[in-house]
Order: sequence, then structure tokens, then C-alpha cells
Amino acid sequence: MRKVLGLAGLLTGLIAVACVWEYLQSGTIRFLTPQNARSVLALIGLFGILSLGQVFVIITGGIDLSVGSVVALIATLAAFLLGRGEGWSPWVVMPLVMGLSALIGLWHGVLVTKARMQPFVVTLCGLFFYRGFARVIAQDATQGFGSTSAYPVWNWLANGFLPTQNSILPVPFLIFIGLAVMTTAFFHFTPHGRHIFALGANEESARFSGIRTQRLKILAYTVCSLICGIGALLFGFNINSVSPATFGNFYELYAIAGVVLGGCSLRGGSGNILGVVIGAALIRVLINLVTILNIPSQLEYVVIGGAILIGVFVDEALSGRRKTRISSAQHG
Repeated sequence: MRKVLGLAGLLTGLIAVACVWEYLQSGTIRFLTPQNARSVLALIGLFGILSLGQVFVIITGGIDLSVGSVVALIATLAAFLLGRGEGWSPWVVMPLVMGLSALIGLWHGVLVTKARMQPFVVTLCGLFFYRGFARVIAQDATQGFGSTSAYPVWNWLANGFLPTQNSILPVPFLIFIGLAVMTTAFFHFTPHGRHIFALGANEESARFSGIRTQRLKILAYTVCSLICGIGALLFGFNINSVSPATFGNFYELYAIAGVVLGGCSLRGGSGNILGVVIGAALIRVLINLVTILNIPSQLEYVVIGGAILIGVFVDEALSGRRKTRISSAQHG
């Protein structure tokens, strides 16, 4: 919780400093306007969903580099089936593409556990495969869902607001919070969730303790891709223009950045979903401030890289202090 409180303080301080800076420069504070809040919260929700998927894999000590390409494939396929007048019902297409995203995660898990391949290699290959499949399906043509009025329920999920249309709470953000609550309940109040932490901390000890480590890894990769499939549909309907060659580019980096900033160790075995929520928010707020404060947009990726570097550095420092403290206690 120290990490979570520190992140919350950092986020609050960053917003305060940015508001003061903007006011001194222009005499206004655009960051706190309802329009900007609606935009930022929607993006926090969309990218935060991808971070929630990534956290399942990272806690096991793995990583999924194919997230952006999975988003591209699922969104492209959904748009292809719905937007070309093929007569496919969205109530058929949505379960179909969600099932495909779950199968992708299942495939990753099987390769990692049964074939004993490195998660980095498996998902890196997936990054290329799924992007290529998306481009083949669409023949490199931009896909759209057509008139959004044809799919009112799905469009509302991606672009609606609660409790009314004039609210600043976008539905994607509320879906993100709902998924975060369910993920927290899974990790902290179910045996499988606690076993995933044990697996990430020490796989060999977990296996000797009777934990079915291979099944848990397969579950983690499957849930990761399934949640990314949800994010893909929300992204697709939100933008309504899916270019298979570029849609979803670098989304895996945003997802990983949110998880790492949220206090999850890339070694596995530790993490806090509330921290991931704040980490995902911190990433989008930083990027939004780059725009509002008229900082060159090319620095956006510098911000992401710096955020990941700082997160890993802090994790290493805290891990070193914890090991030193434990060692001192044992020998004291």
C-alpha cells in the first residue's frame, strides 16, 4: 500500500503542478474542464483495460508483447464482419471474436507451459502473426463499423456516459473500474488468485506445494487475451476506423507501463490492482499534459519510456531494501 499511496500522491501532485503551470502561462486551466475530463477518463478506461489483462501474465513472471496486435486482429475482424454488409449480427460477431481472443491466450499458455518456450518469444511471434492476419483479412484496407446507429448497444458501451449523456463519466472508464474490482476479488479472495502470486514468487516451490502451475499459467494467458479482446471491441467502436497496419501499435507498451508504474514487479509474484488503476491513469494524464502544456508531441514516447524506467528502478530499489532488511533480521 505504500506504493499505492505514493502513486496517488504523485498523480495528485502532477495534476496540481500542471494546473498551476498552465494558469501561469495562459490564465486558464483547460485540464480541469469537463470536456478534457471526459476525454482523459475515456482513454484511461480503454488503455487501463489492457493493463488489467497484462497484469495476469506479469504476476506469473511472464509478459505478453502481442497485446497491440491482438487488439488489431479482433477489431479488424469485428469491423470486417459487421461493416461490410455481410448480414452478420453483432450478437453473433461479438461472442465469436471474444472466443477467438480467448483461444489466442490459450495458445500462448500451451506454448509456454507444454512446449516450454519463453513468454517473450511466444508473444513476440504473436505480435507479428496477428498483425499479419489482420492485414490479410482486411487486404490492408481500413475497416469501419458503418453507421454507429446500427449498433446502438455496442456504440453506447464505447462512447456512452453515465448516469446521463451530460456526465463526465464515460462508459469505458466504468467498465474498467468494474473489471478492476472483479480482478481484485479474484487475486485476493480466491485460491486461484493467491496461487498465481505464489507461482510468480517461486514457481518451483509452488509446484512442490501442490499448486498446478501449468494450469494457472494457461489461465493467466487466456484471461489476458480475453480482456484484451474486450478492449479491442471498445477501441474499435470508439474510433470507428480500423487500419490493420497501424491500429493498436505500441498498445502493449502502454499496458506494460501501467502495470509497472502500478507497482507490479516484472519478476512476478507481486502486484496490486489499485496500483495498476492509478498507474494507468498516471500514463494517460502524463500524455494529456504533453498536449495541454504545448510540449512537442514527439516526446510522448519519451514520457512512456521514462515512466517504465522509473517504475522498474523504484521496484529494484525497494526489492533491494526489503532483501537487506530481511537478511539483517535473520542474522540479527
